[in-house]
Amino acid sequence: MQAVGNHLKDQGLNLLINNAGISSHATLCSLDSQEMLDVFTTNVVGPLQVVKEFLPLLEQAAKGEGKEGLSCSRAAVINISSKLGSIGLCLHVPQAPMYPYRASKAAQNMVTRCLAAELQDKGILCVAIHPGWVKTDMGTQEAPLTVEHSVRGILTVLASLSQDTSGAFLDWEGNSLPW
Repeated sequence: MQAVGNHLKDQGLNLLINNAGISSHATLCSLDSQEMLDVFTTNVVGPLQVVKEFLPLLEQAAKGEGKEGLSCSRAAVINISSKLGSIGLCLHVPQAPMYPYRASKAAQNMVTRCLAAELQDKGILCVAIHPGWVKTDMGTQEAPLTVEHSVRGILTVLASLSQDTSGAFLDWEGNSLPW
């Protein structure tokens, strides 16, 4: 955090994107508690600790002159999530149960909502974004979206975020997803 602060000087950090994540295809029969804990540590605790560590720099950016309302140009936390963590879509998504991954993303979504509630008065926007099913190591080559297409969409969404979308769960096209 100190190295980032030194690089940014007195500007603060206006955009923090938590994109780390690990998957697990564990089913009810194959699940073990250590795998569940490992996935939660990376997908839930990790992003929360990153926000905690960088909070002073986010607060500094949010206090910048001429910055009002909530936006990515002021100060924002973006948690890359997954629609697989949507409780509302759970029965409509055909993937295997993936208990650790799906439960961790649901928990990360709750963390995002809690952060949005806690940090809005400090001028910090918080949103969860589903990047789509993307051709990556995790998404595999079967995924329909390229990294470039997903990133272009996410950048467009980031530019449109405001007070009205803080605490939202959106996809890479800006569509609201059910929690």
